[in-house]
Formats: sequence, C-alpha cells, structure tokens
Amino acid sequence: MERGSPEDETPTRREYVRYAGAVAGGGLLAGCTGGSGSESTPNATETEADDATGTEAGDPTETAPDASHSVAMEPVGTVEFDGVPETWVPYTGDYADMGVALGRADGLAAIGVRARFGSHLYEELPGVAVEKDDLTQLWQDGTGKEVYYELDADVHVTDPNFVENRLGWSRADVEEVGANVGPFFGNTVFSRAYDWHDYRYYTLYEAFEKVAEMFQERERYEAFSDLHDEVLDDVESRLPSETPDIAVLYPADVPPESFYPYLVDEGTQSKHWNDLNVGDALARNGVTDAQAGGGTIDYETLLEIDPDAVAIRLQGEITPEYFEENIVSHLRDHDVASELTAVQNGRVVYGGLTYQGPILHLFQLERAAQGLYPEEFGDERLFDRERVAGIVNGEF
Repeated sequence: MERGSPEDETPTRREYVRYAGAVAGGGLLAGCTGGSGSESTPNATETEADDATGTEAGDPTETAPDASHSVAMEPVGTVEFDGVPETWVPYTGDYADMGVALGRADGLAAIGVRARFGSHLYEELPGVAVEKDDLTQLWQDGTGKEVYYELDADVHVTDPNFVENRLGWSRADVEEVGANVGPFFGNTVFSRAYDWHDYRYYTLYEAFEKVAEMFQERERYEAFSDLHDEVLDDVESRLPSETPDIAVLYPADVPPESFYPYLVDEGTQSKHWNDLNVGDALARNGVTDAQAGGGTIDYETLLEIDPDAVAIRLQGEITPEYFEENIVSHLRDHDVASELTAVQNGRVVYGGLTYQGPILHLFQLERAAQGLYPEEFGDERLFDRERVAGIVNGEF
C-alpha cells in the first residue's frame, strides 16, 4: 500500500490518542439497486459528462427529487440512482462538507478520520451542526470492507481508485462492496500529486456540482456558487499587486523540527492559496510534494529556500492560542528557524485543513487572508455566516 503523506488518510499516533482513538474505468459501480456503471473516458469534457446524465446542467426541475436519475463523473462513469440517497459515506472531509452544504447532514453516517473533518467550524453557523462523535470512523487501524457492510449506506462518496491506491483494497474488494452495498461515486480532488490519478480532475465547485446532482440539490449548489463568487471577487479586488511566495508545511511533530512539504497545486487543498494568488517557494526550489513521495525537510533546507511566508498545516481544531504557543513561539526561539525571513517578519500563518468543501473553504480563505494580509483584512469577517446557514437550512 502506497504511503507518501502523513495526513491524508493514516492518523498519527498523536491523533489516535487524542481522538479515541481503480485505474480509471467502468464496471466498478452499480446503481442503488444494481444498475451497471459505464466505462469512463479519462479526458471526458464537462459537456460529455452532462450529456451522460440525460438532463440539462442547471435545470433543477428536470428530475423530481424522488425519481430515478443518473450522474456521470470520472473515474466511475455514469451511476444510476433509483432515488436520492438517504444514507451516505464519504472518506474525506471535502465530500462530507459538500453534503452538509447541500442540507444532507442527517444522512452522513461515517468519515475516514474524524480529526480531519473540520466540522467544528459549523459552530459559527446558526442551525448547522455535525456531531463528529456520532460518525463511525472508517479508519480503524486500517479500513476494511466489514465497516461498509455494517453501515449499509446508499452511496459511498469516494473515488474507488483512492480506496485501492491509498487504503490498499483490491479491485475485487471495491467491486464487491459497490455491488452488494452501494456504489462508489467520487473523484480524488484534494491533491494532484498522485501518479495513479491519470484521469480527469475536478475543481472544488465542479465536484460539488456532481454531488449536488446526486442529491438533486441544484438550488442549494447555485446559492453557494453565487456566494463563493461574490466573496472571491471582493477578496481578489483587495489583494496587493505583489503577493508572497509561501511554503506550505505539515509538522512531523509538535513542536516541529522537520516538516512534510506540500506544493500549491490545483487540488482543492490549495484553493484558498490559489485564491490569494501566492507563489510556491517549495516548487520553485524543486521540492517534491509529500503526497508524491517526498521526504521531510529541516530548518536548514527551509533557510536555503527562505520563503516570504510559511503556512503550517495542522488537522483538528486549531485555535490562535494553540498555534502561537506550539508553532510560532517555537520558530521564533529556534536557533535556525529564527533566521527565516518569514519568522522575522511575522508571516508564519495557519495553513488550514487538507480537506475543504464549499463551507470549510470560506472559513479557510478568510483565515488565510487575515494571516497573510493583516493590514488589509485584519479580523474582518469576509462572508455572512447567517447567509451560509440559510442556504444549508433551505432558507434562501
């Protein structure tokens, strides 16, 4: 089983203690009652995918919410649904967040690793809540088929190739669970570093749209899309003409002495950084992404690169006080780290969570903007919490 990153599916011992703990192609998926999936095309266009659904993208009245419908997405092809899935299981928090945004939190049954799902941020949204402790954790010293049979969900919102290449299942295992329990439906969108992902990628909102089609929640999707565009227009209009080169790092331990490097690519994990138009100091210096098998880098290497800003990625609920005490203060007092330009200029910022859907992205964009450009954004709220909550709760 491939292992290149400490944080995209395997929990660290620290997290375990704290928190209680397919090659692109068809034939992997059956519909909710056994319809076969069609062969996927690695370079399929959005138009081709929309044609495969048999409906016009953007028309919420084409299919009644309780009627059969089909949705096409790489790498799974076209998946037939006899109705809107009631119980659903993602592995990563990006897809969990998409379902919550679409008003489907009640049907969310499980998550890969609870600590990596940023549901604590929902506490700022009136009437929106997910109790992580109520979710089954799929990672139980590995992730086997048995838990999927126990959950008996209508759909598994996960790229089947992720299940094979990151969780170590065989193709036969994936096909068995897809046929006997519920289909797999998803595309690994958080990173573009995996060599096995040789088929189409989706942006955050392209993937979100597919999930909205599955749940027949076109209006909620469009409401989020409009809000996202408004927030992004405002943020982009206020960015400085010169933006920093940053290094996104995940500590090998806390307090850190070395880090796993993460490049700013087009994956959804980097969306907030791309929105802020930053450069990637690591990529410009030939550093290999941890998710592509890169090793750790130490402070001496980081000093050679000397990025304008350092973004420290951490999973779980990270308060400003925790970040200051365990990360910033340590770097400021460190013999080598204290020589970094970013440390001397006060540009060590929280890098956010790996997995972000439409709600979590808004929170992460806001905190990243405040961290990188405090003179412009300060402590300003960049989006309306009540408007987000209203969309989730169907009040829009």
